[in-house]
Amino acid sequence: MASIVLENASVTFPVFNAASRSFKNRIINIATGGTILQEHGGHMLVRGLNGITARIDDGERIGLIGHNGSGKTTLLRVLSSIYSPTSGKVEIQGECVSLININLGIDPEATGRENIRLRAMVMGMSPRELKKRYDEIADFSGLGDFLDMPFRTYSTGMQLRLAFATSTSISPEILIMDEWLSTGDQDFKERADRRLKEIVSSTKILVLASHSKELLLNNCERIIWLEHGKVRADGPADEIAKLYFG
Repeated sequence: MASIVLENASVTFPVFNAASRSFKNRIINIATGGTILQEHGGHMLVRGLNGITARIDDGERIGLIGHNGSGKTTLLRVLSSIYSPTSGKVEIQGECVSLININLGIDPEATGRENIRLRAMVMGMSPRELKKRYDEIADFSGLGDFLDMPFRTYSTGMQLRLAFATSTSISPEILIMDEWLSTGDQDFKERADRRLKEIVSSTKILVLASHSKELLLNNCERIIWLEHGKVRADGPADEIAKLYFG
């Protein structure tokens, strides 16, 4: 069964060559939402997450809320194994796919077809799996002959279509998302929306960060509210949404 367990997990980032004057520290503290620490070496440390303890079990749909800089993206990256906690621990059971950076692994100089393979490798897809899904990914992108052109020649919409088609080609046990993905023309947006709904409905755990009350209430039963890297509230979606959104 899929599960996520965080025990007193913290993430601290060093900030080199930054002035340590108290006024600037206060400004950075406001801007980042993190906690400014001072190390003996003279450089500053920013604590993005501060002692997060939470458990997410099989079948749960979790929403993440909080102001910009509250720690949402840092937490998503920890759950996606992009960051490791600098203290505490996180245990993840189940195949996890992150949609917080769908362009990860993309090579601008490579063709669309080559980038399908590159992105699939970054996602952990085996050569056998890719062989089964390759034609479907190419067809879903709707790029046709442009798949043989370098990725850098694509428009922004075309780039996102290729990245989206590859990134959503598997149904993971755990899905990590930062907002709802939407790209391309109206026809592609409708197909993309249907595919996302199918993935969300089939995944065992969903973690979705969003600023949209409607999106969170439509997709999540539980919401975790982060503030300055800490959990301010954790409970039923309707109750926490009422506290946060008013």
